Amino acid sequence: MVGLRRVLEPVGVLPQAAWKLDASPEIGPDETRIRVQRLNLDAASYRQLAEKHAHNGDAIRAEVLDIVGTRGKMHNPVTGSGGMLIGIVEQVGPESPLPVKPGDRVATLVSLTLTPLRITDGLAAWDGLSEQVPAEGTAILFGRSIVGVLPDDLPPELALAVYDVCGAPALTDRVVRGHHKWRGQASAEAGEDAGRVTVAVLGGAGKSGSLTLAAARRAGARTKAVVVNEAERDALIKAGLADEVAIADARDPVAVSEAVGEPADVTVVCVDVPGCEHGAILATAGGGTVIFFSMATSFPAAALGAEGLAADVTMLIGNGYVPGHADFAVDLLRQVPAVRELFEARLAAD
Repeated sequence: MVGLRRVLEPVGVLPQAAWKLDASPEIGPDETRIRVQRLNLDAASYRQLAEKHAHNGDAIRAEVLDIVGTRGKMHNPVTGSGGMLIGIVEQVGPESPLPVKPGDRVATLVSLTLTPLRITDGLAAWDGLSEQVPAEGTAILFGRSIVGVLPDDLPPELALAVYDVCGAPALTDRVVRGHHKWRGQASAEAGEDAGRVTVAVLGGAGKSGSLTLAAARRAGARTKAVVVNEAERDALIKAGLADEVAIADARDPVAVSEAVGEPADVTVVCVDVPGCEHGAILATAGGGTVIFFSMATSFPAAALGAEGLAADVTMLIGNGYVPGHADFAVDLLRQVPAVRELFEARLAAD
């Protein structure tokens, strides 16, 4: 159920921790085979590859092919992250508990870092210049994997972009409502500024950031966003997802703290660059919560930084899974037109 038979090296670890997986298309009784149509590389991984190769698309494509060919999965050895994919269910093993059948168009809601993956077209239709990767090949899901059938009312590329970050808004909603309960509020929708939970989102104009802001606001929070430039600030102000928007380099702790102002009860890091840990901690009030929803996070830097700052904050790793997270994120996209517009603009730019 957890894919141990697919681990080639080192033997005994789970697929995510493995260096190499067996990506052969023949399935076991609890496995499901997907015919791959499109990959979505996670933002931290794609940024690292693009910067390494000076945005040379051919070189980026070649390295992705090398990683998948060598490791049997898309697991960036530098960032430790991967992404997710969409495709068509081809075969379902007789013991698989996954709620899919052959012919379903699905998105895998588990990381490519643990998904056995075989590419058969050399990524010929991808120019290497975007996170979304047209591809042909096969992928394997285990009994303990998560998968979602794509909604009929959304373009596949849009659904994939939302599913890629759907854990962030769902976890933010849970944490914000927990803070409301801790404060003894009768309702998150009381409408009174006094006692309202404040949520600061670093990287608020991105995919996970915009959904996180929408989730926090729907949960009754006052929202602040920190973005990197005027274009992102203007886009977020137009979207109306944040009560306050400020510009700061998320890697500059003092600048982040000044941009947020009064420390937030909950700070969510949605920035795909390293070095944002200390700013998030400084921007968070004592007794508050920091959610690191970025694969670029250094967790030793976060833990030791909080200790060095004598910061009494709870720090959470956004693990990408909360029960119902996919439906939650798609519902936000449907109900908040501004979020959909930001997603569509990003896809068009890519």
